[in-house]
Amino acid sequence: MPEMPEVESLRTFLIERARGRVVAQTYLTAFSALKTYAPPLDALHGLEVEQIDRHGKFLDLTVGGLHLITHLARAGWLRWREEMPVKPPRPSKNPLALRVVLDDGSGFDLTEAGTQRKLAVYVVHDPAEVPGIATLGPDPLAEDFDRTAFAAILKQAGRAQLKGVLRDQKILAGIGNAYSDEILHAAKLSPFKGADRLTEEETDRLYAALRAELGDAVARSSGLAAQDLKAEKKSGMRVHGRTGEPCPVCGDTVAEVSFADSSLQYCPTCQTGGKPLADRRMSRLLK
Repeated sequence: MPEMPEVESLRTFLIERARGRVVAQTYLTAFSALKTYAPPLDALHGLEVEQIDRHGKFLDLTVGGLHLITHLARAGWLRWREEMPVKPPRPSKNPLALRVVLDDGSGFDLTEAGTQRKLAVYVVHDPAEVPGIATLGPDPLAEDFDRTAFAAILKQAGRAQLKGVLRDQKILAGIGNAYSDEILHAAKLSPFKGADRLTEEETDRLYAALRAELGDAVARSSGLAAQDLKAEKKSGMRVHGRTGEPCPVCGDTVAEVSFADSSLQYCPTCQTGGKPLADRRMSRLLK
C-alpha cells in the first residue's frame, strides 16, 4: 500500500512534470473508482494543472478551480507516460482505472492490481468534500507537530494499542501498515502496547522514530521516477515484509502476527523482550 512517503514522492514527481500543463482528455475505465458525479470528470478538460498537494495518503491535483483527488488504496499506483497511446483505452479486466492525458501528449495512468477494487477518484470543488480528507488527523511531518502534540494524542488514545494508533488516519495522517511496523521497531516498542502505558522516555523514543523513519523514507524517495518508488520502499524496510529473516539490529528472527486481512512484522528481541506475540486475529486493530 502506498503510504505518506511514496505519495509525497509522487507529488513532487508530478509537480516537475504535470504542473503548468493542460488536461486534454480523461478516460475512466473502472467506473467503480469514481466516487463523485458532480462536477463530472470531463469538467477538467481544458483546465491547467496548477498545483499538486498531499493530504495524508490522498494525492490532490488542483486543476483550474477543481480538485482531482485520488487514494491509491492497497494495490493502486500511478504510472507516468511521456507519450500516451493515441487509441483510447476501453473498459476491461486490465489494471487500468483512469487515464489522464495532458496537452503535450504525456500523462499518467491510475492502475490497481488484484481483484479488489478500492482505488478511489474524486472530482470536487474543495478537498474537504472528500470524507477521508475531512476526518484526517495531523500530518506527523508537519513543522508544528512536536513532541507535546504527539504526547497529547497518545494520552487521548488511552488503552488503544500502538499499532492501531499509528495506523488510524483520524489520529495521524499518512501512516500505514508498513511504516508503523518500521517505526515501532526503531522505537523498540511492542505493537500491542497500550498508548497510555508509555513512559516519558518511551514517548521520546516513539516520537523520534516517527519523525526519523518517515523523514528518511521521503528523503530516500526524493527524485526517483514513479516506477522506482515501490522498490525503494521495500529495500528500506528492516522488519516489514521480512518474516523469517534476521533482524538487522540484533540478528533475531523477524516474526509475524496475522490478521483477517493483513499482518504485522516485529523483532521479538528488539521489541517484546524476546517473547513472541500471540497470533490473535484482531482485525479491528488494523482498521
